Amino acid sequence: MSLPDRNNPYNFEEYLAWRDKFNVYEDVPFIKKAMTRFAGNLGEDILKDLAQFSTRVAGDFKKWSDDAGHHDKAPYMVHWDAHNNRIDRIVRPNETLQLEKAVWQEAVFSEGVDPWTRFMKIYLLTTLGEAGINCAHCCTGGLNLLLERFADTPELKRIQQHCTNGIDGDFGIAAQFLSEMQGGSDVQANLVEAEPQDDGTFRIYGDKFYTSASHADYQVITAKPTGSETIGLFLVPAWLPGDKQKEKRNGYTINRIKSKLGTRELPTGEFTYNGALAYQLGPLDRGLSNVIGIVLSHSRFISGLGPGAQMMRVTEEAKQYANLRSAFGTTIKDFGLVAAQLKKLDLYSQRTTAASFKLQNEILKNERLNNGEQLFDTDVAEKQHRFHVRMLIMLHKMVATTDAARVSEDAMSIFGGHGLMEEFSSHTRLFRDATTLAGAWEGPKNLLLTRIFMDLQLGAKWYPTPDFVANLLVGAPQEQVMELTRRLDEFMEHGTLMGTDAKTIEICEKWEGFCFDFMHAYQDVAHEDVKKG
Repeated sequence: MSLPDRNNPYNFEEYLAWRDKFNVYEDVPFIKKAMTRFAGNLGEDILKDLAQFSTRVAGDFKKWSDDAGHHDKAPYMVHWDAHNNRIDRIVRPNETLQLEKAVWQEAVFSEGVDPWTRFMKIYLLTTLGEAGINCAHCCTGGLNLLLERFADTPELKRIQQHCTNGIDGDFGIAAQFLSEMQGGSDVQANLVEAEPQDDGTFRIYGDKFYTSASHADYQVITAKPTGSETIGLFLVPAWLPGDKQKEKRNGYTINRIKSKLGTRELPTGEFTYNGALAYQLGPLDRGLSNVIGIVLSHSRFISGLGPGAQMMRVTEEAKQYANLRSAFGTTIKDFGLVAAQLKKLDLYSQRTTAASFKLQNEILKNERLNNGEQLFDTDVAEKQHRFHVRMLIMLHKMVATTDAARVSEDAMSIFGGHGLMEEFSSHTRLFRDATTLAGAWEGPKNLLLTRIFMDLQLGAKWYPTPDFVANLLVGAPQEQVMELTRRLDEFMEHGTLMGTDAKTIEICEKWEGFCFDFMHAYQDVAHEDVKKG
């Protein structure tokens, strides 16, 4: 018991001192263990670079992202200037602009950057949540992948230079706009029109309804060429040469900035194109294929990478708070329910991170295959490996983002009422970001569940399900592999998720659970690989 004290001496200084010095890269040994396990020895220069970068993330970057997340600093629109010119200026807080400049100056997409350096810097950046920069950073990486293949004109090559190495110290920022009012996932139903011009360019007409990173310099968009039902892929500069300083948009207007559940610092708008100049990206009849195979695969991978990093941050902050916070005469970490909760947070953050690193290793193998390096003995093995990567990217995105929202919610609960206070910690912002990422970005859960099912059906024609499960879960307990194989065979035998009959509804209800169990088994294998070293 304690006597009254109107001058309550309790304070949070010890926790704040720890939190403000916390560096997830340096202070969570599991991350470096995972990097060593899947990347090998990276060399002293790379390790020094990553150490320096992690210090910036833990310092200025974290402060800027937290400050920019305040309610009163949300982006807003200025549609007209003082002389009645339509400018559609997006006003963002100075903290976001500082963070954006610092991040793009790292030039992680420039030629010659070690892929593990790029991966690790993106991983560390995502500990900040969205922060108003990570969506556009991801989209810039996606555009660069497109330009590596399709930059065949002086205009596209200059844009490529702007987005990779920068021009006079300025770096281009990209966005990707697929969604229209009738829906985002059904890209084939898009109605935006691309009108061909005599000089080989196109003019874009129509509306895009969900345009995150509306402030970007370049927009990767889907549209149908005039008179065609085929989806094409195009690049729209936000400004034509010389017009950025005048704030004269390239044939489009930004109608409004949306109010969203999360990622508040990221301006998401509605666009109307009225003759915007655009450049073709790849063959017109391959637009949908390139959107799915290049753009969405990249952004889904990054969307699955971020949750592990974010979970690491919120878990460590919750653990430290539990170490210092007392109730009923003991620190709250010593309550069994709290200890069990923290153990779960550790497991989820570690296995999600381990799977991200393992998947990155598989993606790099894929890239070496695409560059002609022989990694497997047969063409069948190569085909199987590419199929593994495709399935894992979708599974990991769906499972990791869903788990991140749960982990963020649980971590907030360790703080009690303080966990809900916007100014007490970043947890409320990170929770909203995690929820938004899980619910909408790069395909909602139902879309991904359906796509995974359909791809596995097609794959089963040449890749027996027992082999698929066994090859992906090498190292898992044999009884678990057999049980997951049995369950997958049951789904494949039913053959569809479409329909409202009792059996199909039962299959649909079970399918999500199977996908999560399967991906968690893959994560557990990766987790054990890291722990064993």
